[in-house]
Amino acid sequence: QPRCPVSTVTAALRPSVCSGRTAAAAVVAGRRRRESRGLRWEPRLASGRGRFPGKPAEGEVPGLPCGLLAGGTREPSSDTVVFDPARGQAVRLGSQGNPPRSHHDAAPVGGRWLCVVGGWDGSRRLATVTALDTERGVWEAWTATPGDCPPTGLSSHTCTRISDRELQVAGREGGIHTQRRYGSIYTLRLDPSARTYCYKQEGCHIASRSGHCAALLQTPGPHPGHQLLLFGGCNLAEPEVARHWSHGKIKEEPPVAPHLMEQLARLVSSGQGSQKGPHGLRHHSCSVVGPFAVLFGGETLTRARDTICNDLYIYDTRTSPPLWFHFPCADRGMKRVGHRTCLWNDQLYLVGGFGEDGRTASPQVCILDFLI
Repeated sequence: QPRCPVSTVTAALRPSVCSGRTAAAAVVAGRRRRESRGLRWEPRLASGRGRFPGKPAEGEVPGLPCGLLAGGTREPSSDTVVFDPARGQAVRLGSQGNPPRSHHDAAPVGGRWLCVVGGWDGSRRLATVTALDTERGVWEAWTATPGDCPPTGLSSHTCTRISDRELQVAGREGGIHTQRRYGSIYTLRLDPSARTYCYKQEGCHIASRSGHCAALLQTPGPHPGHQLLLFGGCNLAEPEVARHWSHGKIKEEPPVAPHLMEQLARLVSSGQGSQKGPHGLRHHSCSVVGPFAVLFGGETLTRARDTICNDLYIYDTRTSPPLWFHFPCADRGMKRVGHRTCLWNDQLYLVGGFGEDGRTASPQVCILDFLI
């Protein structure tokens, strides 16, 4: 079993997708605001139940397997949850073939499928691809093609969407006793029409990481390319460049959150940047907002007690070298590990995860609000 009880939720962008232990969540809209140097997390959830109605309605965010429902649990959940941001409502779905998963990651493909990659199924680490067909409301086990060279098993890895036919998978392979001293990068090619996939291992190696996060960001300059950065998951403070693409190799997409991007720019303009980022952070969240990578929470490896964090970090790539901005939070009730942040409708949502004790799953869904 993976050592850290992480990932009650999974997130991906365009469209953002979240899953979590939210089906039986309490109404939290009346709770007090969480404030921290110009920003706060504000609750946005009412509870609900129902059956999967086929294709999600406009404005709904399709869900994914929940992962672990409590710290120390050995068996992952096979629940699937959909969250409607407009109504502030989370509903457990009745979709068929829900795979039990934890420590997985996921990506949206073709505006129809939610592809779950790897994870722990209660007995072993997987490298398979399972997809939720949101039009039919069923889970499908996709098939590996001839020539597939999969990892030996993935958990607490990252899966980053490059296009509807290509994902980048990064992290350690195997269990505690079989893990190498380095991590691996795989290109995962998808064929949604055939429901097939194929892994190809890249020649480069990365630092041995687990519980890290990944961000696909543009490189500065007159002809910007893209780079895949890895944050945390080991004792390193600096982000690691896992892959680089020259100008034109990755299709440019318009900003998904222009107002939020403007708010983040105003926030960092009032702070003091540093070239040193968080040291030894894992099982935190990361969302890309234009030129910013926004990290929140997680577990620190730098101290033996009070290891669950509630700090927000902004990585600003508009400067060379990029700068870090740190915004601590005084509210211990916002400590999170194994959560996710998701972009939706120009807002950043905080979903699920475990609280200060690292064992109690949080039923809250909050949005990041600014006091500027």
